Amino acid sequence: MNKKPSFEKEMQKREILMKDEQTNGWFYEDHITAIVNRARKEGAFDDLVGMGKPLNIDEDLVYNPEKRLHKVMKDNNVLPNWVKLGKEIDVLKEELKSYTVAYNIKKTVETINQKVFQHNLTCPSSAQRMKVKLEDVLK
Repeated sequence: MNKKPSFEKEMQKREILMKDEQTNGWFYEDHITAIVNRARKEGAFDDLVGMGKPLNIDEDLVYNPEKRLHKVMKDNNVLPNWVKLGKEIDVLKEELKSYTVAYNIKKTVETINQKVFQHNLTCPSSAQRMKVKLEDVLK
């Protein structure tokens, strides 16, 4: 006959019952928190680099998650896809100037316009680009 384990027994398996020295009350503490607290008591965090120094926090980043995201990405050399596409478009436009065969020009314009479409779907509205007109290039 299988019995379901009681809620208290299940909690005892997953958590540690701890006694708070200040309030003399009991509370549950998970294993990771217990490990960190034990390490703190043993002084594992006493000689960390920058200990006691204020954090350099840009107040604008605290209240603007999008700016914080862009800063983290920039600090880690990660470019948004629309920026990469913009660079590819610029390279293709430069290559387009050197082409003399109409077929190459037409294919490159099609490629540029596809990339411009993808770029405009993901970029901010202020960074959108115009498609290249084949007639303007052939002149």
